[in-house]
Amino acid sequence: MADTPTSIFGKGLWAENPIFRQVLGICSTLAVTNLLANTLFMCFGVIFVTSLSNLTISSLRNLIPKRIRMIAQVLIIASYVMMVDIVIKALAPDIHRFIGPYVGLIITNCIIMGRAEAFASQNKPWPSLLDGMASGLGYSFILIAIAMVREPLGFGTLLGHKLPATDLWWHQWTIMVMPPGAFFMLAAVTWIARAMSAVAPAQK
Repeated sequence: MADTPTSIFGKGLWAENPIFRQVLGICSTLAVTNLLANTLFMCFGVIFVTSLSNLTISSLRNLIPKRIRMIAQVLIIASYVMMVDIVIKALAPDIHRFIGPYVGLIITNCIIMGRAEAFASQNKPWPSLLDGMASGLGYSFILIAIAMVREPLGFGTLLGHKLPATDLWWHQWTIMVMPPGAFFMLAAVTWIARAMSAVAPAQK
């Protein structure tokens, strides 16, 4: 049975979520989630590249020789990553100075390469576009959830705006802006998500 749009999004957002299910794309998860603004730009990049690279690879799947398909996929992905890099550099140069190296790593992001090989190269363009979008959104909502905890706890801000509690009683947790804080939050999100997945079948 062919996948429906609902089932494709269900897999990308939850059942086969690239972060807490497949444990892919962890480098950027740990690197850019200390500030929500950085996270939003990275999420935009991944959604854009995953969606359009899936669409392009699927459209060309019958024209690309099997023996060079990985090379062709990397070239297609790299083209879209360059577009994202140029846009972020033009719109937000300050943010680009921080996340620029990680934007470049999108080219070899396991999520994007995995969806290109596992889905786009074997399915029609429209489902492939949806699959790429769903995987990007699944990646994004985990990163945004982590960033919305790390930035307030670590800096006392949200999107750069100072929170009222910081002037009254809250003291920033320095560990939250450091790599150990990112590991802790990722582990907590993964534990909660997998616990919820285990409870759902038991209630049926």
